[in-house]
Amino acid sequence: MSHFLLFCFFSLLLLLLGANAVTDKELRSLLEFRKGIRDEASHQRISWSDTSSLSDPSACPNGWPGISCDPETGSIIAINLDRRGLSGELKFSTLGGLTSLRNLSLSGNSFSGRVVPQLGGITSLQHLDLSDNGFYGPIPGRISDLWGLNHLNLSSNKFEGGFPTGFRNLQQLRSLDLHKNEIWGDVGEIFTELKNVEFVDLSCNRFNGGLSLPVENISSISNTLSHLNVSHNALNGKFFSAESIGAFKNLEVIDLENNQINGELPRFGSQPSLRVLKLARNQLFGLVPEELLQSSIPLQELDLSRNGFTGSISVINSTTLNLLNLSSNALSGELPSSLKSCLAIDLSGNTFSGDVSVVQKWEATPDYLDLSSNNLSGSLPNFTSAFSRLSVLSLRNNSVAGSLPSLWYDSGVSQFSVIDLSSNKFSGSIPQSFFTFASLRSLNLSMNNLEGPIPFRGSHASELLVLSFYPQMELLDLSTNSLTGMLPGDIGTMEKLKVLNLANNKLSGELPSDLNKLTGLESLDLSNNTFKGQIPTKLPSGMVGFNVSNNDLSGIIPEELKNYPLSSFYPGNSKLNLPGGGRAADSTRDLSLTGKKQHSKRSIRIAIIVASVGAALMILFVLFAYHRTRLKDFHGKNRFTDQATTRDAKFGRSSRPSLFNFSSNAEHPSSSLSFSNDHLLTPNSRSLSGIPGFEAEISEQGVPPPTTTTNPNLLDDYPTASGRKSSSGGSSLSSSPRFSDQPVMLDVYSPDRLAGELFFLDISLKLTAEELSRAPAEVLGRSSHGTLYKATLDNGHMLTVKWLRVGLVRHKKDFAREAKKIGSLKHPNIVPLRAYYWGPREQERLLLSDYLRGESLAMHLYETTPRRYSPMSFSQRLKVAVEVAQCLLYLHDRAMPHGNLKPTNIILTSPDNTVRITDYCIHRLMTPPGVAEQILNMSALGYSAPELSSASKPIPTLKSDVYAFGVILMELLTRRSAGDIISGQTGAVDLTDWVRLCDQEGRRMDCIDRDIAGGEEFSKAMEDALAVAIRCILSVSERPNIRQVLDHLTSISA
Repeated sequence: MSHFLLFCFFSLLLLLLGANAVTDKELRSLLEFRKGIRDEASHQRISWSDTSSLSDPSACPNGWPGISCDPETGSIIAINLDRRGLSGELKFSTLGGLTSLRNLSLSGNSFSGRVVPQLGGITSLQHLDLSDNGFYGPIPGRISDLWGLNHLNLSSNKFEGGFPTGFRNLQQLRSLDLHKNEIWGDVGEIFTELKNVEFVDLSCNRFNGGLSLPVENISSISNTLSHLNVSHNALNGKFFSAESIGAFKNLEVIDLENNQINGELPRFGSQPSLRVLKLARNQLFGLVPEELLQSSIPLQELDLSRNGFTGSISVINSTTLNLLNLSSNALSGELPSSLKSCLAIDLSGNTFSGDVSVVQKWEATPDYLDLSSNNLSGSLPNFTSAFSRLSVLSLRNNSVAGSLPSLWYDSGVSQFSVIDLSSNKFSGSIPQSFFTFASLRSLNLSMNNLEGPIPFRGSHASELLVLSFYPQMELLDLSTNSLTGMLPGDIGTMEKLKVLNLANNKLSGELPSDLNKLTGLESLDLSNNTFKGQIPTKLPSGMVGFNVSNNDLSGIIPEELKNYPLSSFYPGNSKLNLPGGGRAADSTRDLSLTGKKQHSKRSIRIAIIVASVGAALMILFVLFAYHRTRLKDFHGKNRFTDQATTRDAKFGRSSRPSLFNFSSNAEHPSSSLSFSNDHLLTPNSRSLSGIPGFEAEISEQGVPPPTTTTNPNLLDDYPTASGRKSSSGGSSLSSSPRFSDQPVMLDVYSPDRLAGELFFLDISLKLTAEELSRAPAEVLGRSSHGTLYKATLDNGHMLTVKWLRVGLVRHKKDFAREAKKIGSLKHPNIVPLRAYYWGPREQERLLLSDYLRGESLAMHLYETTPRRYSPMSFSQRLKVAVEVAQCLLYLHDRAMPHGNLKPTNIILTSPDNTVRITDYCIHRLMTPPGVAEQILNMSALGYSAPELSSASKPIPTLKSDVYAFGVILMELLTRRSAGDIISGQTGAVDLTDWVRLCDQEGRRMDCIDRDIAGGEEFSKAMEDALAVAIRCILSVSERPNIRQVLDHLTSISA
């Protein structure tokens, strides 16, 4: 009996020891998994070793980094290698032996590899976190077999494909994070799959569909969901209905920004937990629900910006708001009379009107206040103690007048870091208090009517700026005022200054030598003042912008500034010389005189030719008139000549060549012959390659005589690689001036009888309508919008002027509102809209922007006769694509589609082919028929998305921009025009169909341009770029947004 008891005791002991040991199968799985891990760059080496080195091979390897075991069973239950700087291609199939694994966490490394279906066999898993790595491929459907999973995070990887089915099995799941991947699916169907989940983040993917779901479809999550983020996707339906949103009982966060959700917002009813509502950058409209601005919903953050909300906001009584952003909508009326509580307030980009001083009545004590780009008036009050914590104040682009306030009472310390009061009507002097904020980083008072000196400190320090108080100042813009006095030497104490703009004032004296102490300066503009003396030496040579033109400077241009263009120094500064002793001003004058002489000789020759042709035509005319008179006498009708003569007298035919002669024969075509410059251009006399500079919307054909009906030119011509041209309607633009090779004048009636107004959208442009009217101009091209000109102002500055066709333009109020929004767009790669002219007659609608020296992408790709450009390398083409995508992202982030994207509107500037985008958002200024005509033009050229063709009232969208970008990316990679017809085995197809066909047949590389410079081998990067282009032309539901496109392009290694 004693032997039996002893046997039982030892058996039980062995059983207990075995139960507390790791199995050999588990260790082998772990070591196989370790083979894929590279830890050379890690701050902690993964020193897992062979089991033979363990003191007890059966013991749990708790000492191995990241490994945890169950204290009772000894089995491996956790692998946690978060943020250890690891990399490698992992093979998840090797983990099949870890049958007790509960936690697999590998986030924040550089791992890659596919997640294989075998991972779904580890049914013990409760926590799976693979975020912030480079895993790729589809999410396996067997992940739904992990019935015990409560936390799944696959975010910030490269997963792609459809959302896996079967998630209804994961009833323990509480947190689902898939953000920043390439996963697609209908969000409505996904909601029906989820059960009991509390946190859902599907942002930055390709999900589509709408949220207007029946209550029964969300019943499985309506009681548990607290955090919902589906932002930066392609949702294109409506928002939740009032019944559906009311079903959610615990919602705290709703983030749906940057989609295409449309319609009106419902009544929100009772949402006792809702803290964050972000719906920016969608297509919502209607009134803002009142309860969102009241205390019934405890919102802390409300962002409805960049939508189409209308109506007025009378009061904001919420006591919980910290951030309120209603910017870039169409809200109107006066500012809210009451605003209880908020730290950041952005009401910019609307049409609020009335007196800005109503802000004095607000109880809120904001840190950030932006009321820019509205129609506010009145005067700005002194800020009371309630505004003492204000850090950012922007009232840019309003009509606020009067003198500038002191901004605060007494002499308390202020927290101001940004003050922007530009583009208003402030007058008087700048208060000294503006120069006493030690924390101020940016001060912009440009485009006002300020006068007097820049404020000096104290009555006895009249020559000193208060600059010692400005160690943080990075931007100082006082341009386009009437300031006087000198620029003091203490300017050098502003060591962090990056932008200094004092242009268009009446400042005088010599430039202080201490300017060279501003070593971080990126832009310096002192133009259009009366500075004299020499330019200081040792100024930063890396400045992006530099301009001292139109002053009275003398001496020699410093050596470090010699690479800046002559327009940085001239006109003006007649005593300023180039390094080496050259007189740049004299050279410029001599060149101008030579050009005039040559022009005079050419004019004489042309005059002789015209006179000869005219004489012949007059003889023919006399014979014709004689014949017609005989016929009219026979029929008793003889009023032809009298009517023609009377009409010419009535409409004041001018013998002077005139471009902006708005009493022209646009509306009343003359039936008599005249020999103005309009008749000197013959078809094909102006080629695309002959246009010196900014080619946007180019046509090679001359404009035929005006007709009574308008049949706009649908196609923009440019040479293709094969020498073919797209056909052009070549029909007249009866409301636009006709082409001329000769310089013509911009004549608006006459300088003393200007009937229209110039509206400035940019702080740096300063001219009068009289100056514009007398500016010599030359035709650059035309499009369905109208005609484009280059105009040279009196000071030598050149502008492009787009004359919009009759019948295309919206009413003045709508036009002004949209032009202001377009003018507010500021991006280094986007040519800004500087001003517009609105005349009393319908054909007097002009858009003004800077003239740009460069050539269009179309020229670089397709010009062959003669070839002026080297073939672009793949890396150069990829750079162009990335920069265009960055421009589109800037526009799309503001819910503003380009709408007219094509190679002729992409300008490449020297020396490194930097992209500049033109002709953007013009559709916002146009009537629906004008928009439809633009889209028809885009369609004929091959850049219009298919969904626009089937729309009853087409309008450019963010996704139609992506389609056009995809076509352009194909052109960059193939060097074939979108309008090319390509022959193949299946017949003739266009560019997009040809690329699709090559893709389906596995022949992507057959599409790549054979002329890519440098003999580059076809690479995976080229194939990946073509794959991005193909994705851009998918159906609208599958098409990525531009942010996703840009992410892909930037990840491609050239």
